[in-house]
Amino acid sequence: MQRFWGGRWLAPAASLGLGLGLGAALSGRRRRPEEEEAAAGLLARLPVLPVAAAASLPVAARAGGGGGELAKYGLPGLGQVRSRESYVLCYDPRGRSALWVVEQLSAAGLSGASERAACDFREDDSVHEYHRATNADYRGSGFDRGHLAAAANHRWSQQAMRDTFYLSNVAPQNPHLNQNAWNNLEKYCRSLTKHNKNVYVCTGPLFLPRMEADGKMYVKYQVIGKSHVAVPTHFFKVLILEKPGGEIELRSYVMPNCPVDEKLPLERFLVPIESIERASGLLFVPNILKRTSNLKAIVAGSKT
Repeated sequence: MQRFWGGRWLAPAASLGLGLGLGAALSGRRRRPEEEEAAAGLLARLPVLPVAAAASLPVAARAGGGGGELAKYGLPGLGQVRSRESYVLCYDPRGRSALWVVEQLSAAGLSGASERAACDFREDDSVHEYHRATNADYRGSGFDRGHLAAAANHRWSQQAMRDTFYLSNVAPQNPHLNQNAWNNLEKYCRSLTKHNKNVYVCTGPLFLPRMEADGKMYVKYQVIGKSHVAVPTHFFKVLILEKPGGEIELRSYVMPNCPVDEKLPLERFLVPIESIERASGLLFVPNILKRTSNLKAIVAGSKT
């Protein structure tokens, strides 16, 4: 396994800090059988799902034993995973957006007759009304409804593209970033399908600390609308590339949620994967290594 990560990750990505923004709760809607079948199909195609480190432990072990009795009246919160035709998503009910979204890109899936004009942003009614974002939250906020799984990644099916317009797959994004530098990163992800067997993309928000005038570190972020939708300080995108020869290549990017010069090379935003794992509370590398030892991580300055 080749590893290129390490060192100070702030340099290639300007002055980015590190932090944690996690939350999860229990969903109440039961899916129809056809939805379950579609969900199982997409989950089977994804080689790696990011998970919190404790997620694989039994409830009883995490609770210190007696899990069944402790759950007598239900548990107030569990990870909310949604599997749709075009992506798998883990929802954060506190932030009113996703913790992460994983999608599989292919050259064939990037073409098709699907029309963006036939899609509308809409509430995700699988999320409890207390915890979901609405279009009204974004109206007049000054932020775009920024896709996490991009609509243009899923032209192969009108339903797949329509699914990307659920507000659970959206986060408040600076308009200049959304329409320029972030859009360039999305286009780059699509271009990688030309030379890779499979391209898996995981995207999500970050809420990173910043030092204030008193010399202390604080995590501060804006919320918008009556639903108090959290505005991320940064966004991450992790790319897992399956090369034709069997090697797995890992590329991880972080961009601040503010205007970014679209002329800057995307390499400037490459960061070591550990930076994202520490900041998000998610794990990628341990999961990948369960499937292969032939892993190469690309950071700024690497020869690709």
